Amino acid sequence: MSKSHTVLFVFILFAVVLLGQSAFIVPEAQQALVLQYGKLMEKHTSPGLKFKIPFIQQVVVFDKRVLDVDPPPEEVILADQKRLVVDTFARYKINDMLGFYTSWQTESQANTRLNNIINSTLRSILGNATLGDVLSEKRDQLMATVKQQVNTAVTQFGIEIVDIRIGRADLPEQTSQAIYARMRTERQREAAEFRAQGQEQAQEIRSKADKERTVLLAEAEKQAQISRGQGDSDAIKIYAAAFKKDPEFYAFYRTMEAYRDSLSGDNTTLVLSPDNDFLRYFRGESGKR
Repeated sequence: MSKSHTVLFVFILFAVVLLGQSAFIVPEAQQALVLQYGKLMEKHTSPGLKFKIPFIQQVVVFDKRVLDVDPPPEEVILADQKRLVVDTFARYKINDMLGFYTSWQTESQANTRLNNIINSTLRSILGNATLGDVLSEKRDQLMATVKQQVNTAVTQFGIEIVDIRIGRADLPEQTSQAIYARMRTERQREAAEFRAQGQEQAQEIRSKADKERTVLLAEAEKQAQISRGQGDSDAIKIYAAAFKKDPEFYAFYRTMEAYRDSLSGDNTTLVLSPDNDFLRYFRGESGKR
């Protein structure tokens, strides 16, 4: 390679490097500052190909879209001394790149500072509100006040708060456990009361049923005694009529029943004299009176 070709190659390489250090692109969703020794030289808010002085000026790029910040949950004490764990989120945009860069340099540092400012303002505003205010339609008014005060605090830093909302508002864990224990105790008390009432009603039903059963059994026994009495009366009448018609047959029948009852066992033994009147029907016709 000749000396002239080497010089040309070095010149082209230098031009390429110089062009790379001079030109930069601003995307549609971003904006940029051109700084020279920390001093603002240009602001680029529109997208496209831009130029700067190479090696002397630097470009700092910022997001032009609405950004999110999610502060950690904060426990606040309300005006009615209720404790509440509030989880908020906010959206902001950078409207002054130089002020933002001078104050916070990067978005991560801005988010850290915003978390502290938002939670501090939230404690101040909700400290004058009650639990009913936070859980009612007054919440929107409270959050509007929080947004206004946060905007007042961060305007000098080159940002604007677009929106602040409460994502969740919960009771602290200790309070939740205490409320749960109180609710559980109350439900257990109600359950015991219901069981006692049920047992009382069951006892009343059982007592009533036992009473009705006793009455029914007594009535049935009464009817049975009446029926047996009537049956015995009818039987006596029948026996009496039969006895009047044939006294000898009646005596024979009753004696046979006496034999059956006396001699029904396998080991029955009767010690009687042969001429005993009880054995007269064993002697045939002579047994007749």
